[in-house]
Parts: sequence; structure tokens; C-alpha cells
Amino acid sequence: MTGQQHLTHQTIAVAGATGQLGTLIIKELLTRHAHVKALVRRDTPLAKTEPLKKAGATVIPVDYQNTVTLTEALRDVQCVVSALSGLREVIVGTQSDLLKAALNAGVPRFIPSDYCIDFTKLPNGSNRNLDLRREFAGIVGNTPIHTTSILNGMFTDLLKDQAPLILPKLNRVIYWGDADQPMDFTTIANTAAFTAAAALDPQAPRFLRIAGEVATIRDLQRAANQAYRKEFGLWRIGGLGFLATMIRIMRTIAPGRDEVFPPWQGMQYLHNMLSGLPKLEPLDNAHYPEIKWTKVRDVLS
Repeated sequence: MTGQQHLTHQTIAVAGATGQLGTLIIKELLTRHAHVKALVRRDTPLAKTEPLKKAGATVIPVDYQNTVTLTEALRDVQCVVSALSGLREVIVGTQSDLLKAALNAGVPRFIPSDYCIDFTKLPNGSNRNLDLRREFAGIVGNTPIHTTSILNGMFTDLLKDQAPLILPKLNRVIYWGDADQPMDFTTIANTAAFTAAAALDPQAPRFLRIAGEVATIRDLQRAANQAYRKEFGLWRIGGLGFLATMIRIMRTIAPGRDEVFPPWQGMQYLHNMLSGLPKLEPLDNAHYPEIKWTKVRDVLS
């Protein structure tokens, strides 16, 4: 433990406070005795804001385009944490509004909504959602605010139902490319805990790379065998070129331009991971050693 996260009574603002990740970050910050300003959009229903209030956060409805009131909401804040989710309007637009207000309010530190594989290693055009994160990184990099990005690979939780890799009904783990390519998986809860620790750490570096487990396709097979107590086989559908063709076809017939994660985008993320290009290294898991990492097998169980 670096110790600096125990500087008491820091005030942290969390944008995207009612989303799953934002809510867990707030919970972790409150556990660490921080004062939390939960930023929510003005039309957010009480059913989503009341649990935050009961947990001990100060809920502040904001209009991200109103710089004056947003700046006021960020007064006396030591770090702004963004857990906003969306496309260009949000990741570049709304986060830029949040950044401007943070600078106006004299906030010293900013954690953008990255939470992904290492987008710094990928070329432009290889992943729409990560291109947006790279674009915002360029914007925040041209300001004096101290920025920390948390890179966590894929959320392990997605292996349970959304990422089409482990198929319990077919007793198969499907994949493209190399079954021995290491990939990074971190649960949403572990990512939230690590983000909270970083938010309270004035010395947090520009990038923190974490993985609850580094696993290959064969490791996922073993984890599935143990979790479901039955034997899973491997099913190689094709190479990465074939997966790229599938992505192009899917993007053509179901573009989902207004969706954050249309099916082709999830496939694109998987293609990136299986390529090995955005592998996280070195890992910074030991930066906040109090965190207990959850393994793939435990999530599947």
C-alpha cells in the first residue's frame, strides 16, 4: 500500500454516478472515508439517486453544458472521476465539458472514463470506442491537470453472458486465432476498488494497468471446467482475418450507430484482445496491494 490513499477527508467528484461502475466507485470511496460528490444529470430519477444519498454521497444534479454551475459543483474537489458511458458526444464532448469545469474550479486531478485494453498501442480506426478515448487523451494531455487512466482489459463479468466465448449449453469455448494468446480480465468490482484507491492517491501515475487475471483461451477452458464441473472443448472458428470479415459483415447489416456496444463492437474488442496488440504490461496490480483480485473461475461460478 502506498499509503497516500489514506489522506483523510478528500473530496472526490464522480460523473456517471448512477451507472454500475460509477456506483461501485462511490461505494469504494465511501469505504475509504472520502467525501463524495455524485454528479447526476438533472433528469435522473429518484430511484437511482436515493441509494447514493443513503450510502452517504452528496448527490448534485448538473447540466454538463452549463460551465458556471458545473464549475461550482467541483469547488474544493481533489479529483474528478469519470465513469461516463457513451459515444463521441459523451466521451469527447461531455468529458471535455467536465474537464473545462474541473480546470476552472482548480481541481488538481482527473481520471477519465477509459477502463479498457491499452488503446495507446492500437492504430486509429482499429476500434471506434477506443479511438474516442485516444482523442480525449489528446485533449486532456494538453492541459495542466494531473491525469490517471485505469486500463483493466475486459470486464471479467462479461464472460458470464455477454462476451460470446464460453458457451455452457454447448460445452464449448469458442475463439479465433491463437488459443495461447494472453489476455487481461478484471471484474467491475476490482476495477472500481482500484479506481477509488487511485482517486485518493495524489502520486498516481498517468497510466495504471491492471488485470484480475491474465488468461489465454485454454485458461478460460480450464476455468469453465472447474466452474461448471463439466468438460468444455475448444472450438476454433477461424483466424483473426476471418473474425475481421465477420465484423465487417455485422457492421454492414446491423451498424447500431447510436449504440455504445452493438454486437460488432464487442467482436472488435475481442479481435483486439486476441491480436495481442493491446496487452497490458507491465501490470500495476501491486500499486494498491490491499485489493483482492477475483479470478475468472470465481466469476463463472
